Amino acid sequence: MTAPRTGRRRRPPLVFFLIAPLLSSCSRAPSVDILGSFFPAWLICFVVAIVLTAFVRLALLRLRVNVALAILLYPSLAAFLTFAFWLIFYY
Repeated sequence: MTAPRTGRRRRPPLVFFLIAPLLSSCSRAPSVDILGSFFPAWLICFVVAIVLTAFVRLALLRLRVNVALAILLYPSLAAFLTFAFWLIFYY
């Protein structure tokens, strides 16, 4: 007698999912030369995003817009701008 089939598929081992990020890598880390010192490009994007987030906050204060969850809005906006600048300028 054979065992009845349950209809479940066999999943691939977790090792395949852990090896995939190691196989896809970049050739070098992008860096920016500022006055003879090399800074990582993500740091430049982060600083620009923080400055723009501060300007957005000042604009919202000036327009008297009530922000419900400011503790979530401003870090999320800074992260979004950082990732957007990274994709636009360095990808």
